[in-house]
Formats: sequence, structure tokens, C-alpha cells
Amino acid sequence: MISTELARALRDSGLVWRPRTGDAFRIDVIEADEELFVLSDMTVEAHEFSTGTVIGFNGTTEWALDSVSIDEALWHPHEHQLREALGPAFVSLTVIDGYIVMATIDGVTSTFSADAAADAYAKALLALLDSLGV
Repeated sequence: MISTELARALRDSGLVWRPRTGDAFRIDVIEADEELFVLSDMTVEAHEFSTGTVIGFNGTTEWALDSVSIDEALWHPHEHQLREALGPAFVSLTVIDGYIVMATIDGVTSTFSADAAADAYAKALLALLDSLGV
């Protein structure tokens, strides 16, 4: 799982979240920002309305939270979602003293390293998004 800082950086660089079952997120505007939630078909679902996407907490009784706007949630993309978002920019992933993602951005091939593969993918995606000026 990528760090909250990387998740915020990706969001701030323009990564768009279209919630799907299995997605992990934090509520980014209240005291619950330390708790990680996962969208499921039963308890936490994304609901599409004309006014935007709302994440509904079905049957939660521990605290008074029915739903939050998608703007109040911070998506923590999984490794495969980060790789998918890199698209054709992704060149390779190698493991040499950590994980190294190679990506071609604006015609230049660069490497992005981290202790976890998801973090290396996130760093590469962040560079791609920043180059696009999304």
C-alpha cells in the first residue's frame, strides 16, 4: 500500500479516481484519516449521483457516518492500478536492492526506485502526471 503522502501527491497531480470494488481509501478531512477503508459490494459502496460520486457506509453503527463525498476521500491505488495508469509509459519492473520501475516519459527513459513495488510505480506515475500538467 502506498503512503498517504504519495496518495496525496498523485491526487494533487491529477490522478482521477473512479471507485471500484476492492479500492482502498482514507477519509482525508476528519479524524478518521488514519483508518483505511475498502470499497465492497456490501458495507462500503460508491454511489453515482448527478451531483457527483458519494461513498456510502451501509450498516455502520460504530460512528455516525452515512456517506462522504469522493472529494473527502483519499484513494490509495493498488500496485496493479498504478501500473495500469502508467499505460504505455511503463517499460519494466526489476528487483535489485529494492524495486525499480523504468518508464519512458516525454521520450526520456527514467528509473524510479523504492522499497516496495507500489511506491516505485507511484513515483513513476507521479512523474508522468507532472509531465502532462494534468
